[in-house]
Amino acid sequence: MNRVSIVTICFNNVEELKLTCTSVDMQVLKPYEHIVIDGSTKPAIKLFLENNPQPAYRKWICESDKGIADAFNKGIRNVTGDIILLLNSGDKIYDETVLERVTAIFKKDPSIMWCHGKQSLLRGGIWVLIGKPFEKAKLYRGMRGTFHQTMYVRKELYEKYGLYDNEIKMAMDYDFLCRIAGERFTFIDYPLATFDPTGISTNRYLDAMNEAYAQYRKYYGWSLKQKLWSLRLTTLHFMLKNPFGKLLYRLKVKLGKENM
Repeated sequence: MNRVSIVTICFNNVEELKLTCTSVDMQVLKPYEHIVIDGSTKPAIKLFLENNPQPAYRKWICESDKGIADAFNKGIRNVTGDIILLLNSGDKIYDETVLERVTAIFKKDPSIMWCHGKQSLLRGGIWVLIGKPFEKAKLYRGMRGTFHQTMYVRKELYEKYGLYDNEIKMAMDYDFLCRIAGERFTFIDYPLATFDPTGISTNRYLDAMNEAYAQYRKYYGWSLKQKLWSLRLTTLHFMLKNPFGKLLYRLKVKLGKENM
């Protein structure tokens, strides 16, 4: 079976959740289920879900949690479908054809355990499409080119490798990617998601990056390549915060090099 279950975690951001739900509801091929995990301290999300018509496939759990990983895990435990997408509130499925495309890939080749694709994101003040096929040999680069918002994962991988580590605050998706790196996957050369530029991984980019590299060292040990790549990303991060750096990035995009 190739039933897609979507898990959306949220916290006091009802307007962002509405955007995510709209992107799910517009799909030509509807999901098997959409589970909203609401850990909010305010009632706005609960009131929105309860007081507005929702599709039959949408379910929700409104209760406190212990953070992002715990919320992800709560959603995964409640999933009854076969393929899981973790789509945070604020993030959106790129267009109405995505679930149809993804399901067709899994139907065509049942041996595929997960897939991922391109993502639309705001970088250097402009929207770009980023993403390229995952390479285990380049895990030292972190989630560069692979994004959990585009990752559709068979539920059995969570049963085989375990859920997300509650001790990891932001890089739990990268930690999981390290664990499943040897599994059969495919890359869909098409944008599958639009990334919310206001999320925690954007606002705390360097913290998230350093946490991811700590996970890399846990599995693969110290790496000079990883250290140099980290230095490169840190430099680029600060460059994109000034006009000159943004100008250089726009030139890079014009040259078709934004995916490098």
